[in-house]
Amino acid sequence: MSIQEIRLKEIRLNYEKLINNIKTKCLSLDINFNDITIVAVSKTFPASDIICLNELGHNDIGENKVQELIQKYKDIRDTYPGSVKLKWHLVGHLQTNKVKHITDIVHLIHSVDNVKLAAEIQKQLTKTETGRDKIINVLIQVNTSREPQKSGVEIGDTGKLCKEISLYENIRIKGLMTIGMFTDNENIIRENFRTLNNLFQELKFIHTDFKYLSMGMTSDYEIALEEGANMLRIGSAIFGERN
Repeated sequence: MSIQEIRLKEIRLNYEKLINNIKTKCLSLDINFNDITIVAVSKTFPASDIICLNELGHNDIGENKVQELIQKYKDIRDTYPGSVKLKWHLVGHLQTNKVKHITDIVHLIHSVDNVKLAAEIQKQLTKTETGRDKIINVLIQVNTSREPQKSGVEIGDTGKLCKEISLYENIRIKGLMTIGMFTDNENIIRENFRTLNNLFQELKFIHTDFKYLSMGMTSDYEIALEEGANMLRIGSAIFGERN
């Protein structure tokens, strides 16, 4: 058995276990599993691991860093031309000077948290004739844990930011994203997620493109599902622990 075959087996076992766990959780919550989007976060793992996962029928891939996303996109494009259909998600912080590198690649940006960034996305899209017809889907990242070191708009400013960004013709706000506090206290994590869901329920009547509530990672996705998440960002439960 080759190294690639061994790795495919590892990822298959992890992936099947995750899917079964999520299906069981959905059943207990009376949620339709097909309404849940799993973004497989492949940061630090090679492009070959993404191919393994894609062979299992999974297409939604997330990266934290722009440079890593671009490199893996190119590696897969050049090594497996025409054979892979992937939806690339940027789930990490996006700097304005990196926007121009991903507008032709990314399916969904999870981390828009200020008008300046949205303005740069709009600017890059309208630089060319072809870009003017392109739509970029984004989520608004909210700092529901109120941690000063975290990215994300403040809870009370979320509605105002959504209103301002919705004025950009080439940007569609598809929902909200948050990162729960890194703590063993489940009540705090639950409160972070519940806060985002409350915002989502309030704003979806104003912003009719709202669809995704992106919250929950390997350590806390079950709590996220309990609190209304329909998009999970899962890394180590699929690819294994990072070095």
